[in-house]
Amino acid sequence: MHLPFLGPRHSRRDDDGGAPGRARRRAGEPRADPETVAELLSECELLRSYADRAGVRLDATPASLDALDQLVPRWRDDPEILPGLGHDAGLYVGTVVVRTVPGAAWRIRSDGEPVVRLASGRTAEVVPAGQEWAATGVPELSRLYAEIAGS
Repeated sequence: MHLPFLGPRHSRRDDDGGAPGRARRRAGEPRADPETVAELLSECELLRSYADRAGVRLDATPASLDALDQLVPRWRDDPEILPGLGHDAGLYVGTVVVRTVPGAAWRIRSDGEPVVRLASGRTAEVVPAGQEWAATGVPELSRLYAEIAGS
């Protein structure tokens, strides 16, 4: 059954013979440019707003993750802000990994979730880790980065 308001249909195979379960690309539709995807995922507006108010500069370096780990987590008192801030924190860790670890790149899973794929082929699910950090402080973002970068 095709329900147009749900978006394009998915086929068992991609138009170009890709793997089952991938979204079908329409003829003439451009492929996502990895640099554009990385730029969009690095925006993290809510996290940047909190960091800016706290005087923390988010410059996509591991040192900025240390600085985020030191923030007083006032967002935990606001259940409306917490999920978005955690999502942004995960995307920001991923951004630091992609910009500093050779061979690391963003990949969008078939369910739409962004993950970081390392040169080794391993993928890191950074968004759930960022959400956990925002809610509890564990894992620390700097430690998460070190675990991902070291593998």
